[in-house]
Amino acid sequence: MALPFLPGYSPKSRLGKERFHKSQHFNYNNGVPLLVGSEKPGIGGEPLVGQKIKPKHSVYPKEQGSSMPSWVALDKKTLCFDAYFQENVTNAQNETYRIRKCKIYFYLEDDTIQVVEPEFKNCGIPQGTLICRHRIPLPPPNADQFYNVYHFNLNQQMVLYSRTFTLTNCDPFTRNFLTRLGVILNEPAPVPEDPYSSQREQLEKNMNPLRPYERRDTLKQFLDNDRKVLRFYCLWDDTENIFGDPHELVLHYFLADDTIEIQEVFYPNSGRDALPKFLRRGKLPKRPPAQMKQPGEITERTVLNVFASKNQGERYMLDSLKTGAVHEEFYKDHDLVIGGEVNVWGRRVIITDCDDFTKDYYRSKYGIEDFTPVQYKASLDPIPQKPPRLVPPYNGFGSEEDSLSSCQGLLLRPPRKDFNKFMEKDSCGGESNVLNFRAKMVTSDAVDRERVFIISFYLCDDSISVFEPPQRNSGVLGGKFLERGRVKKPGQELSEYFTAQDLHVGAILCINGKNFQLEAADEYTFNYMEKHAEEFPKANMGSIFSKLRSVPEEKQSEIRKFVALSDPTSTGFIAYESFRNLLMDLDCGLSEHEVLVLCRRFSERTQPDVDAGLMLAVAQDFLRKKHFEEIPDMAKAFTHRDRHNAGRLPTKETRTVCKAFQLPLPENLLGGLLSKFADGDEIDYNAFLAGINWIENPAPPVMPCDVLKFCVNVGFDASRATVKNVNYTALLQNVFSFPSSNTDPTTATST
Repeated sequence: MALPFLPGYSPKSRLGKERFHKSQHFNYNNGVPLLVGSEKPGIGGEPLVGQKIKPKHSVYPKEQGSSMPSWVALDKKTLCFDAYFQENVTNAQNETYRIRKCKIYFYLEDDTIQVVEPEFKNCGIPQGTLICRHRIPLPPPNADQFYNVYHFNLNQQMVLYSRTFTLTNCDPFTRNFLTRLGVILNEPAPVPEDPYSSQREQLEKNMNPLRPYERRDTLKQFLDNDRKVLRFYCLWDDTENIFGDPHELVLHYFLADDTIEIQEVFYPNSGRDALPKFLRRGKLPKRPPAQMKQPGEITERTVLNVFASKNQGERYMLDSLKTGAVHEEFYKDHDLVIGGEVNVWGRRVIITDCDDFTKDYYRSKYGIEDFTPVQYKASLDPIPQKPPRLVPPYNGFGSEEDSLSSCQGLLLRPPRKDFNKFMEKDSCGGESNVLNFRAKMVTSDAVDRERVFIISFYLCDDSISVFEPPQRNSGVLGGKFLERGRVKKPGQELSEYFTAQDLHVGAILCINGKNFQLEAADEYTFNYMEKHAEEFPKANMGSIFSKLRSVPEEKQSEIRKFVALSDPTSTGFIAYESFRNLLMDLDCGLSEHEVLVLCRRFSERTQPDVDAGLMLAVAQDFLRKKHFEEIPDMAKAFTHRDRHNAGRLPTKETRTVCKAFQLPLPENLLGGLLSKFADGDEIDYNAFLAGINWIENPAPPVMPCDVLKFCVNVGFDASRATVKNVNYTALLQNVFSFPSSNTDPTTATST
C-alpha cells in the first residue's frame, strides 16, 4: 500500500548523506581538463532522473597506466585490422553481391576510428576513405556510448553506421598490444571469394594486348647512366674519292640509351662548311640496309591480318611467334675499341683514341689496360703553319708597350699594369720600397768622373730615377738627371727593362748611353735585399757560403795564415779593408755586393751620430718652406691623447698624430727626431713641438747640402764606413768549420 505524498509520510532522501555540493562544469578526462556541460550529475554527485553516467574515454584502470595524458602516451599508436563487408548488387546480371575489402584503423590516443578501402584499377565504384576519422557510437540501444579498444577482436562483426564489417586479421603490433592488454584474440577468419572479382581476373588472364608494341623498361639504365658519355676520337679517310680529304671526327656514345652521335672537327681556314652534326644522335646499325626503311616499316611486333571481308570486317592478331620480325644489330659499348672500325652508313671510320673517362670505364667494366692511340697525324697533310707576325720598329711615340699594342689588334688597348705588385710594393708607412744606390759615371772625362749620382729603383713599377746632388765648386749644375720611368736594357730588340735583381753594388748600368757604376747603397737597401734573399741572389748567404766553400784547401790554409798575421793579438777581428782585399783575391766569383753582405753579417758596426741641432734646423727649414702653422693644433691633439698629463706619449701614437696633421718632413728625418726626444718607448712631445716650432723658436739657417742629406733619404756611409772590423773567427767557423785556438770574441751580427 502506497503512502500518501504528504509531509511526514515520504522517506527523507537526504538521511545518511554527507555530500551536498553542486556539480562542477569542468572535470578531468584522461588527464585533460574538459567542459562537462549537460553530463554533470545532480547535488552530491547523484545522477539525475533518467541520466546515465557515460564511461570515460580511457578503459585503462588507474594506478596501472602512465601518468601522462593518453594523447601523449599513446601518440601515433594505431591498431590496424583487415575487414570486409558484403554489399548487395541489384541492377547487375553477372553478380548479386560484392565482397569489399577494407582497413579499419583505431587510434588509441582519442578512441577514434577510420575505415579505408584500397583502390583497385577500373573498379567503377568510389573507393578510398569510407568513414572519416572520428568517434563512432555503438549501435542502438547503446547509442550514447562509443567504441573502445575492448570492442575489437578477430573473427567477429562490428556494425558501423548500419554497415556490418567482419574483422579477419590484424598486424603484429595490434596483436601484441591486445595480448598485453589481456584480450584473448580469436583465430583469423578467411575472406569470402568475390564472384565478380574472380571472373574479372580470369578474363584479364585470357586477354592478349592488341597493340603491336611491347613495353620495355629502360628507366634503370637511364637513371644509372644519365649524363655519362663515352668520347672517342676517330678518323675517316676519304682520299679515295675525288677531292676527298681525311676528316677528324669525335664519336659520342651515350650510355643512357646506347645511342651514338658523331661531330666533325673543323680547323680555322680549312675551307669546309662547319656543319652542326656529322651524324645525329641515334642507334647505329652494324649492317645498314642498302635502302633506308620508311618510318613504321620495322617494328618490334608484327600484326597479322587473319581475314578481311566486306561482310565480316577485318580482324588482326599479334604474331606471337615473331615470324616476320627483322633482327637488326646495333653498335654497343663493347664494340668500340681503339684501332677498331665503325661502319657509319657505309663510311669506314677508325677509332684512334679516347678520353680519360672512357679509359676508366673500359678499365673498370671490361678490364682493358691497353689504350695505345693510333698514330695518324703523319699520314695527313701538314697543316700550314701561321707565318710569324713581324713587329715593326719603335716609332718613338709613347712607350714601346703602347706602340706594340697598336700593332696587335684593331681595338687600341693600353698596356695592362701589374696592379697586385703595385699595391704590395708601394710605399706605406715606414716602408718606402725604394732601393737607393750611389753611383759614378764611367767615362774618360775627368770632370764627369768626379760627379756623384743617386740612382733610385722603385719596386712598385720597376721604374728608375737618377738624381745628382749639387757639389760646391764642381762646375756642374746638380738636380734631376733622369725623370722617373722604366729604363730599357741596351742592345735588346724586345722590350726588356732593368729589374731589381740587376742593381747591386759593383754593377754597371747603361742608362741612355751613359754607363754608371754602383759604388754603395743605403742601409734600407741592404736590409731589404738581405730580408728578401730569395729574390736577390747577390744577398743570399747560402749562395755566398757555397762560393767560399768551393775554394781549394791550399787557399784555405793561406786564409788562416793571412788572418793570423793580420791579428797578432788574437782578438778575433780584422780590418774590413784587409779582409775585403783577401776575399777579392780568392777568385771564387764573389762580387763587391756579396763581400759587403758577408762582412755586414760578421761585423762590428756602429751607427753614426747626427747632430740634433742640425736635424731641428733642417726640420724648421722644411716647415717654413711649406708654411706649416698647425703646431698649436698638434699640441692640443697630444694633450687630448695624454690622459695622465705626463707630457709623454708612446712613439706609435706620436707618429700617428704627425701623420694625421700631414707633417711635411721626410721619413728618415722624422724618425731621427723622434729618436732624439725618446725616453725608452715614450716621446716628450712638448720638447719635440718646441724644437720644430719655427715661429716661436727659430733656428739658424742651414746650407742646401745639409738639407739634401735628409731630402733624398739615403745614407750611403752606413754600409761601408760603419763596417770597421770583421769577426773572422765566426765567419771561418761557419764557412770552413775552422777550429778557433783563441777565445771566442763577442760578435755583433746584423740582420
